[in-house]
Amino acid sequence: MDEVNDVRLYQDLGLARKPEPSRKKELGQEDFLKLMVTELRNQDPFKPIKSGDFLGQIAQFGAVSGISSLEKKFTGLAESLVSNQALQAATLVNSSVMVATDVGPLPAGGSLRGAVDLPFAADRVRVGIYDSAGGLVRQFELGANPPGAVRFAWDGVDKDGRRLSPGLYEIRAEATSGPVTQAVETSVADTVESVNLGRAGDPLSVRLKGLGAVDFKDIKQIG
Repeated sequence: MDEVNDVRLYQDLGLARKPEPSRKKELGQEDFLKLMVTELRNQDPFKPIKSGDFLGQIAQFGAVSGISSLEKKFTGLAESLVSNQALQAATLVNSSVMVATDVGPLPAGGSLRGAVDLPFAADRVRVGIYDSAGGLVRQFELGANPPGAVRFAWDGVDKDGRRLSPGLYEIRAEATSGPVTQAVETSVADTVESVNLGRAGDPLSVRLKGLGAVDFKDIKQIG
């Protein structure tokens, strides 16, 4: 209480320090014009501001103001694009998609479906299915094919005719053109269960029934 009374006494005597007025953090267009007018009024009459310098200062302020305006517009555009992409992705729920990956899901009582992505015409295309231990369980010969997607399906039966357990299996594909044989990329079919929007700035992702979460950009084909 004594400290409060002391402060009030100092204020009544005019000895208390007055709070400093808040300062602007940004220079607005009105402030800039006031500074320009003040500069013109107080210029040296023997060294007046050249018209080119004056116009240059106005152009610089206009450029800064324009960049700030563009940043706001681009931010709004980016947010709009993300929202639009999210709406499009939401329509994918329960849809079948092809995803770029070398691992595929074998569903219970179903088949693992995928495609070999050939960048060139091949005389021979071979696909191998491997278990979690890296053992070869089945191999397919897809023959000669032109560039593009060559589809395949595995019913879950191994090379000995036994039905294997549902789960994820590795896919390795290779293509032969003349004397050269090289590994090629594959994609796998799966069903979209949900769409993950994430936080601002995060890439859009989808959750698939067999593969789990994957980036939206990895989806190569819908339907």
